[in-house]
Amino acid sequence: MTRRSWIGWQFVAPFLAVFALVFLAPIAYSLYLSLYRTRLIGGTSFVGLENYSKAVEDPQFWSAAGRVSLFLVVQVPIMLVLALLVALAIDSGRLYGSSFFRISIFLPYAVPAVVATLMWGFMYGSQFGLISYLNDWFGITLPDPLAPNLVLAAIGNITTWEFVGYNMIILYAALRVVDPSLYEAAAIDGAGQFRIIRAIKLPALRGPLLIATLFSIIGSFQLFTEPVVLRTIAPNAILTYFTPNYYAWQLSVGGQQFNYSATVAVVMGLLTMLVAYLVQARAVRKAV
Repeated sequence: MTRRSWIGWQFVAPFLAVFALVFLAPIAYSLYLSLYRTRLIGGTSFVGLENYSKAVEDPQFWSAAGRVSLFLVVQVPIMLVLALLVALAIDSGRLYGSSFFRISIFLPYAVPAVVATLMWGFMYGSQFGLISYLNDWFGITLPDPLAPNLVLAAIGNITTWEFVGYNMIILYAALRVVDPSLYEAAAIDGAGQFRIIRAIKLPALRGPLLIATLFSIIGSFQLFTEPVVLRTIAPNAILTYFTPNYYAWQLSVGGQQFNYSATVAVVMGLLTMLVAYLVQARAVRKAV
């Protein structure tokens, strides 16, 4: 191999080293852990796929997976539609103070998830927060957002508030690179704003929308911070197996079941990959 051909490897070597250390190595170690079981008597022994068989039959794991799947189906479309509407409104040039709105809507993304959850948790509080104050001021009884039947929707509201701005920026950036000559040609043909959106802007957003959707799918299956923080406020509504990541964390930290925790993480990673692949494949087929 010539000296010139080594130059490219020298540029990417730092990234590859960090990538292997923080991404590939943890995955490999999790796979290793998932094939073993540690007992108080007998120590660590190889069990093959026994942990995976246990995960497949674990009702708590599937309850958590079903919960985040419901979260994905409901919350992600709402969030992406809101992000799309905001991006279209800002890009239209007819929104007064568009720069202010763009920064304001993106700003929640800069708020750490723990801080955002604590802030919304205070507003949700029926005994001490905004809901409690409204009930006292107006003499009414509003539904408790932290009740077991509403807490998932409450978490969806928090994550939507956090990530609408992030997805809006992705879509808005895509709209800014659309060739202006297309708008000029549409104006000459007498096309209205809705026609321009349908014929020019939405087709230009297919790729960015797919990327935003994939990121949102992965984020939904990784739901962790919001349930963990809200559990301190609503322990009866947030179960220890509320989400798969929370369940895996509880198994390792609370139950010292590191091998089974790694198995749950691996299975959830495979499910996330499968769902993301199916969504991407479907989008590609529709685009062809």
